[in-house]
Amino acid sequence: MDINIKKADVLLINPPWLSKDQNIWHGIKGAMPSLGLLSIAAYLEQQNISVQVLDIHVEKISALETKEIIRRVQPKVIGLTVMTATSVPSYKIARLAKEVDPNILVVMGGVHAEAMPEECLLNSALDVVVRGDGEVTFYKLVTEHLNKRSLSGVNGISFRSDGKIIHTLPGEIIMDLDRLPFPAYHLVPMKKYYPAMGAYKRLPAINMLMTRGCPGKCTFCNSAMTKLRTRTAEPVVEEILRLKKTYGVREIQFYDDTFTIFKPNVVAFCELMRKKNVDVTWTAFVRVDCISAELAKEMKSAGCHQMLFGVESGDAQIMENIRKPIEREKTKWAHKVVREAGIELRSAFIFWKSGRNGSDHAQYARLCD
Repeated sequence: MDINIKKADVLLINPPWLSKDQNIWHGIKGAMPSLGLLSIAAYLEQQNISVQVLDIHVEKISALETKEIIRRVQPKVIGLTVMTATSVPSYKIARLAKEVDPNILVVMGGVHAEAMPEECLLNSALDVVVRGDGEVTFYKLVTEHLNKRSLSGVNGISFRSDGKIIHTLPGEIIMDLDRLPFPAYHLVPMKKYYPAMGAYKRLPAINMLMTRGCPGKCTFCNSAMTKLRTRTAEPVVEEILRLKKTYGVREIQFYDDTFTIFKPNVVAFCELMRKKNVDVTWTAFVRVDCISAELAKEMKSAGCHQMLFGVESGDAQIMENIRKPIEREKTKWAHKVVREAGIELRSAFIFWKSGRNGSDHAQYARLCD
């Protein structure tokens, strides 16, 4: 097990994304670090709290190895980032942590935990769910726990008390993203990450964020409930330069839901990329109603070689139903101007397959009990 393990008060874990060999994504999907965990880790380090990050997905370690790492780190708090696709292994990891030490405080955050805190807390191995921005909330939670104080005064969390689930007031929304430290890339195995097939031009590549939230209110997306804000261009370019110098990164994949929503800031970013001759190629996710011919040309000149549009459907009624009422002509036009700018395009569509119902899904949380 070639993993650098150190004792720490906090262990942050990225669970494995499990799929069958027959899955259409098998063999083409990428593996990138959890930016949420790395941002929380960097914030904790800034506050002088010892922290380690374990990426089970990219390390490909077993349950027994996971237990051994937990045993050696001896954390007082474990934090798991959870998407719906990783909820089942997350519940199992929570149970493994309690088997190592019942006194470990097990915390979950991420889009699934925020959307379904009650479901997550059905798993008796889980103690707390963090809702919303994790950096400040998780830090306060850890501080209270380490000092053996009640968690009831921490905003932005959900937990069980006397058989009932308590939701505290919403936590702090970090409007000034520039005040956060750069993600703690040094705590993860950067050489083991790789992008999805067809989604990159050069290697090594890594993911980044410039914005949080989205202007859309799509029914299927957690970001519809997330306050929209952005980092300014200067620290984003500085972070890219640091990644290039430290890890040899030659490509950035921006995971923003809508990279181009703050147009003046995107233009400033592109100008800085050219001025500093960064020589790093990059990709971005964009809404078709948040692009222009001018902006596409600006992005191309700064190294953008690919965009992904969330088309979702070609049916107008479906688009209305999912609260993304963008006309097909607008979508066609956006594809045209981006291609004319010399940028490659990928388009995402939603296909619904009926199957397991919601009540069955809630039972996942009890799998390890």
